[in-house]
Amino acid sequence: MTAEPLSKYRITVLISGNGSNLQAIIDSVQTDFINASINLVVSNKTDAFGLQRAENANISTCVVKPIASEDRLTYDRRLLKALVNEKPDLIVLAGFMRILSAELIEQYHGKMLNIHPSLLPKYRGLNTHQRAIDAKDEEHGCSIHFVTPELDGGPVILQSKVPVFEDDDAATLAERVRTQELQTYPLVVKWFCEGRLKMMDNKAYLDDKELPENGYAA
Repeated sequence: MTAEPLSKYRITVLISGNGSNLQAIIDSVQTDFINASINLVVSNKTDAFGLQRAENANISTCVVKPIASEDRLTYDRRLLKALVNEKPDLIVLAGFMRILSAELIEQYHGKMLNIHPSLLPKYRGLNTHQRAIDAKDEEHGCSIHFVTPELDGGPVILQSKVPVFEDDDAATLAERVRTQELQTYPLVVKWFCEGRLKMMDNKAYLDDKELPENGYAA
């Protein structure tokens, strides 16, 4: 008697711009590296190129544009309506340049991933590449983590490091980090969609083993 195939996870991706990480995940789904389907791509900006990437892949898109004088919670409640309709198993933040409210995050507790361009807990927030250069760091990188109400503070799943060279500026360092992002983010999404990755008690677990503070390292 053959086992029933696992149902494909439904992924919703949130973007604000170019969508390079979105494209990496689309490519990984199309080649069956990730056993899932991307059912919706949501942007807060109408001119985000990532929307075109989604349309090229026949993925539904939606723009939830902020309204002037609207507070964060009001916006997030409108965003939540778009998400709830799709019943996502996983929400992937791929360059979504908004801070989400605790109310929205708690709706998808343990089902929301983000990639941040620093070696967390260093340099939460913006301008991470310049901050690493200004601090004369010898290494920099990216962190993939579960999303919690604390800004860039959720448990880290995986980090990837790159060297910082003396002649680097923010742009060259960002490009070096982005190369790592495109390789590591699909891998973490794959782990989640295989049921191997979970968040419990505000800690990340892979294959039922608690990950250290800086995530998986092997």
